[in-house]
Amino acid sequence: MHVLVTGAAGFIGFHLCKRFLAEGCQVTGIDNLNDYYSVQLKKDRLALLQGQAGFEFIKIDLADRTAMHDLFDEKHFTHVVNLAAQAGVRYSIENPMSYVDSNLVGFANVLEGCRHSDVKHLLFASSSSVYGLNTAMPFSVHDNVDHPISLYAASKKSNELMAHSYSYLYGLPCTGLRFFTVYGPWGRPDMALFLFTKAIVEGTPLKVFNHGKMKRDFTYIDDIVEGVFRVAHRIPTANAQWDSASPDPGSAPCPYKIYNIGNNNCVELGRFIEVIEEQLGRKGIKEMLPMQPGDVAATYANVDDLMRDVGFKPSTTIEKGIAAFIAWYKEYYGV
Repeated sequence: MHVLVTGAAGFIGFHLCKRFLAEGCQVTGIDNLNDYYSVQLKKDRLALLQGQAGFEFIKIDLADRTAMHDLFDEKHFTHVVNLAAQAGVRYSIENPMSYVDSNLVGFANVLEGCRHSDVKHLLFASSSSVYGLNTAMPFSVHDNVDHPISLYAASKKSNELMAHSYSYLYGLPCTGLRFFTVYGPWGRPDMALFLFTKAIVEGTPLKVFNHGKMKRDFTYIDDIVEGVFRVAHRIPTANAQWDSASPDPGSAPCPYKIYNIGNNNCVELGRFIEVIEEQLGRKGIKEMLPMQPGDVAATYANVDDLMRDVGFKPSTTIEKGIAAFIAWYKEYYGV
């Protein structure tokens, strides 16, 4: 396998590159190293990958059509995992055009590259955010997801539709992965676990939205990586039972599939904060706030398809996962 991982300096991309390298794969990682959050953190992740046998890093922006064309033309990838994207629900309200450039234009360049270079399997990051106004729990890939409530969610739903069209037109095997609130060591500074830990350590108020009643399917990074790695080896095929009179959103009459990768366990934000406090040995100062625009009250993943097809279900508890993150945070920041 020669795997292209886009967003290789990102949280999930970094961990996934490590896993592919450990399995003896050749890995090319690309990233534009933008300043949405700490560039130094991204560089420090990359430093742990560079120098490893089989790894090459190239600084490229997905939206650069010429550079992406040249990359695919030169490297001849067997597999592509697209993790590069402008992340963040709330930031999409402040800076919508960055999502158009990265998540739509950039993804179109990835699809074109795969189409013209005989890539055997394209995997791409979607998000639990696509479930939007859905309230039937747990969220299933067989549910309709036509009511996103943020541009970020809409861009991820768009990626699923774009990939489906390329799969149908050109026979490109595509698998979309809906990630549920990923956390763990080397995590993103804009995510809840990082923000809460930093606030408690520094003695500043924690911004607790929806008065702590928010519920999330927190999924540990190692479980995400295991799920992606297994799915990478399962190239999708057309669903022979797909019925156009009653279309299944989770599969298609072409080599296209969608999976949830979540912990299948809904945890209230208040409990999540308690575990952080227990691990740090101190209480946080909580500032209770209402729900923010673009946020959903709860996420909860149905992972039946993932279990059936690749025999895996995420299972790391928040107690174990948060402990691992806190240990990394203390070491990295010298706390």
